[in-house]
Amino acid sequence: MTTELSYLIPEIVLFTLACIVLIADTFGPPDDRSFTYWLSQSSLMVAVVLLVFLYPDRTTHVLGMNFVSDQMGSILKIFICAFTAVVFFYSYEYLKEHGLVKGEYFILGLFAVLGMMVMVSAYSLLTVYLGLELLSLSLYAMVAMHRDSQSATEAAMKYFVLGALASGMLLYGISMLYGVSGAIDLGSLSAYISQQTDSNILLIFGLVFVIVGVAFKLGAVPFHMWVPDVYQGSPTSVTLFIASAPKIAAFAMAIRLLVDGMEGLVDGWQGMLIILSVLSMAAGNIIAISQTNIKRMLAYSTIAHVGFLLLGIASGSYSGYAGSMFYVLTYALMSMGAFGMIILLGRKGYEADTLDDFKGLASRSPWFAFIMLLLMFSMAGVPPLLGFWAKWFVIKEIIDMGYIWLAAVAVLLSVVGAYYYLRIIKLMYFDEADQMTAIKASQGMRFVLSIHGLTLLLLGFAPGMLMALCIGAFSV
Repeated sequence: MTTELSYLIPEIVLFTLACIVLIADTFGPPDDRSFTYWLSQSSLMVAVVLLVFLYPDRTTHVLGMNFVSDQMGSILKIFICAFTAVVFFYSYEYLKEHGLVKGEYFILGLFAVLGMMVMVSAYSLLTVYLGLELLSLSLYAMVAMHRDSQSATEAAMKYFVLGALASGMLLYGISMLYGVSGAIDLGSLSAYISQQTDSNILLIFGLVFVIVGVAFKLGAVPFHMWVPDVYQGSPTSVTLFIASAPKIAAFAMAIRLLVDGMEGLVDGWQGMLIILSVLSMAAGNIIAISQTNIKRMLAYSTIAHVGFLLLGIASGSYSGYAGSMFYVLTYALMSMGAFGMIILLGRKGYEADTLDDFKGLASRSPWFAFIMLLLMFSMAGVPPLLGFWAKWFVIKEIIDMGYIWLAAVAVLLSVVGAYYYLRIIKLMYFDEADQMTAIKASQGMRFVLSIHGLTLLLLGFAPGMLMALCIGAFSV
């Protein structure tokens, strides 16, 4: 048991540090939460160091086949912790400016990261569900944290009710799979499915309910109802968190359940994912065109990106899964930058969350207008930015699998989606600003956001390293 627990050292250490942060925040000075912030950042960095130091060279199943240590899991956990550290940095700037600094934000964030790490390495139906609930409960509380905001309270209620419904459906699907197979770990479930010669209606029903749960957590159509309302109603610091690392964990959950556990039913879930993908790309890109609130526009953009993400998984090949992994990491990076720009332009008592707030940004700040241009071009998939390679990787894989028509639909809907990204660039460079208020942001915020935007450009010139990392995660 001691040897097996060594594979869980990053999770155990992060849990311990999160509890220490909770105690320190409780007994710390009530008017200064900087100590909580720095302790939280240190906890994430310790987790990253441990994950790098304990990086596995082979796949190992421990704790009675409930937990798996493999390269895909370690890579995703490193990115989750690193991206969350950036999210915490942006969020701290936002919370300070708006007078909303609370230690609970960072504590809940740490427990959400712990839930994500459990999801990523889960190798049983029960462990997947436990990790998902730890993440979900933390997010519900984070959305509702600004108690004086009616929109935040409304968003939290919607998120909680719909999230509980989706969790119930996922749990019902899990119970059906367990009832049919008698297996709780994904390896035994996969072995049972591979031995079936005739189609089993209960297995198919269980698969459908599992896909409903996965689609809700990703925000795929028609289970996307919560995404626009939660993105718009939540404080930008919380929206920033929801739009980044949890999407990586949801991707990992889809891979664990569908590939590790139910690859024998690929003919069943492949068609379902293709339908969800096309609906998500179509609805997300078309509805985003009519939005005037940029947080709501980015919510529908997220739905469209989820459609692309599902394409790689639907290919049913390991190179396609690698393409989806590349896409979700790229999307999280782009999304963080976009919400970072909203935080940058905001100020106390005012959130720059409408498209009109970006009017004339090139006159107010040419440099950050350029950074926003990089972010929007990358999201639109304009070469040579990183977002282009993410879409190219996924489209290439589905073409290789023979889905030419699906690739054509994806390209067409990407062109449609480019409109609302280009509209922001038009507002920044060709419209006059309604106000010439100077941007109030710390030098640290300006520096990190600048590096963030330039990273998309630099990685776009050399995407091979990240691609090789993703391909290697599925080749062991």
